[in-house]
Amino acid sequence: MFKKHLDLENFKSFGANSMSDHLGIEFVEIGEDYVTARMPVDHRTTQPFGILHGGASVALAETLGSIASFLCLDDPSKQQAVGLEINANHIRSVSSGQWVYAKATPLHIGRTTHIWDIKINNEAQKLVCVVRLTVAIIGGK
Repeated sequence: MFKKHLDLENFKSFGANSMSDHLGIEFVEIGEDYVTARMPVDHRTTQPFGILHGGASVALAETLGSIASFLCLDDPSKQQAVGLEINANHIRSVSSGQWVYAKATPLHIGRTTHIWDIKINNEAQKLVCVVRLTVAIIGGK
């Protein structure tokens, strides 16, 4: 399914100087039809109470889903994958000093839209947040 415009090693520089870099998001694996990443729960990603900020979870999910859509594009020099709609349900908190892990899998890969199911888990594999992301496929710059 993925066109593999980038491999896992290239992802390390792909997000440089962007939100994913600022939040410490690290891509972990690219499978045949999924992408996984992790994000630290630290001063960059917590709310004032020392637990994972819901907005950081959403940023992780949109980063992951957008990259997954990018990997599905026929010609990334002529197309862009941009977030259209996102819905997140926060299930449990995660304390500072831990990592969260996200996995994006496709629900729909169409010509003009992609829909991703993204699950974020804590280090104990317990569900932290479930996200549905719709990505629009638009003409390039």
